[in-house]
Order: sequence, then structure tokens, then C-alpha cells
Amino acid sequence: MSETGPRRDSGSFARGLLRRCGRAALATSWHGAPYASLVLVAADLDGSPLLLLSDLAQHSRNIAFDPRVSLLLDATEAHPDPLAGPRLTVLGQAGAVADRRPLARFTARHPSAAAYAGFADFRLYRVAVERGHLVAGFGRIEWIEAAALRPASDTSALAAAEPALLARINQDHAEAISLCAHNLLGRAGAGWRLTGIDPDGIDLRRADETGRLEFAAALFIPEQVRAAFAGFVQAALR
Repeated sequence: MSETGPRRDSGSFARGLLRRCGRAALATSWHGAPYASLVLVAADLDGSPLLLLSDLAQHSRNIAFDPRVSLLLDATEAHPDPLAGPRLTVLGQAGAVADRRPLARFTARHPSAAAYAGFADFRLYRVAVERGHLVAGFGRIEWIEAAALRPASDTSALAAAEPALLARINQDHAEAISLCAHNLLGRAGAGWRLTGIDPDGIDLRRADETGRLEFAAALFIPEQVRAAFAGFVQAALR
């Protein structure tokens, strides 16, 4: 996944890694024994990991037994030595949520999930993060508390505005989105769309390709996001 934007403090860096990773290793407890599985993951606006899991899966049964989980988010694929690349482990508790807003955010991040998101045996889980363990490379290792992994301000106003913002920008600025993907992310071709907006940046997708544009500073007001997108377009035109 391509990205563009500044590097910030450890908490913001870790949250950005979480936002960019689309899959993770999920560790749950199988009657007290560790059990690891591969899952798709998306991040809510406040940085909480979102998982869409089947009740029939072993990890879902494990969560019903013990909601404590751990997620390993691996961003080392571009590194010839994986141990020199960044990864993040988050610890927290997983709980099912019935809110359709984060479910829509998950399926926008993973369009293939829309085919089964409405099945009766699938549930969306939000992980309430308690701590994170960031490995940003050799010698760059630290624990990060939950507060530092969350955005600094309330995200509810932006969450409420996100669907309308996405619809308007995708409808009115399709060519500008592809221009940003080409000139800012190095991804040529038309057909790019915005799939998510959060305080830290904007997610893009075209078919199976994804990309991300990072804001210079966290934004929580819809008008600020519109201005930031206009700034990305101006930068792409230069």
C-alpha cells in the first residue's frame, strides 16, 4: 500500500501503521492456549481495529470464551530484511458491535467482505486497545499506551460526516483523485476512489490497489478535510 505524508511521534506512527495494514495475525485464547489466525482488519476513525468474523470460526469461539486478543500488524513487506521493517502489536479486548457505520467503513476497506457482511453468522468486532508494542526497526522498540494510540480529539463529528464527504468528493472530483494517486503516490491510471477519511488521512482504492494520503496534522472538522483534499490536488498539479 502506498502512502504519502510526514512522519510524526510514535503514537501517530503506530496508528498510521494500523490504518495502512489491511490484514493481521489475530491471537486469541483456545481454553488458555495461544491460537493465531489470519484476519482482515480495518481501523475506525479513533484508531480502534475492526474485524468481521464468522461465529463458526475458531477465533470467534475463542473470543466468546475470553475477549482478550492481540493483533500483529506487519508492514515489513517492502523490506529485504523483514526484521528491519515496522510492525505493531496491539493488545485489547474484542467486542461485537451492531453499529452499521463502522461496518460500512470495514466493507469500504475490504469490498470483498460485502458479499458476506450481511450473513446472520457474521459479526463486526471492535477491539478496545489497551496497549501497543511498536517495532519501527532495529533499536526502535517501545510500548505505547492506549491514549497515545488514539487521536487527540473527539472523532464523532468527522465520523458522522464521512459518508457524505466521500460521496461528494468521489462524485465531483474523480479526475482529481486519480491525479493525486498518479502524482503523489506514483500510481498511474484512472478509476481511483476515496474509500475512507479519518483524522490522519484519506484512503484510496482502485480494484485491488490501495493507497493513502496523510494529513500534515490531525483534522477533526469536515471543512478542514475538504481544504486538505484541495491542497493534495494543488500539490498534484505542480
